[in-house]
Amino acid sequence: MRLFTGIDLPAGAAGQLSDLIARLKPHARIRWSRVENLHITTKFIGEWPEERLPELRRALDGLPRGGAIPIALKGLGWFPNPHSPRIFWVAVEGGEALRGLAAATEAALEPLGIAREARKYTPHLTLARVEAGSEIAGLRRAVAQLPHVDAGSFQA
Repeated sequence: MRLFTGIDLPAGAAGQLSDLIARLKPHARIRWSRVENLHITTKFIGEWPEERLPELRRALDGLPRGGAIPIALKGLGWFPNPHSPRIFWVAVEGGEALRGLAAATEAALEPLGIAREARKYTPHLTLARVEAGSEIAGLRRAVAQLPHVDAGSFQA
């Protein structure tokens, strides 16, 4: 099974992002995330055998369980860059507390053979995936006309 660790969104933030997706969706035929699947990934694990799930749970048991990380969802962006995007995202502001959780998650999982990320942790929330050759000029125009995007704040 394909796994990751992450932070779920409260209903209010999910609702605001649902409205944003509905507003932008007509401007590009790309693979939009389903609102019920929106989350903030703290660690991508990848394929993991089901029989090893208890081992994974034990490794994660010592991590913080919520309420201590201030999260703000503000601004839009593209990975790896705006000129050749593969991911359209909402920026996640979580400061040192969120980066610390991601680092602690990696440290907890490394003894299980789960490699640390080579890339720096960049908190974001994926709104859509862009296939090579997708026409996104209309989406770029729609995004440029938006006021600053603020999808809310919460404690995780």
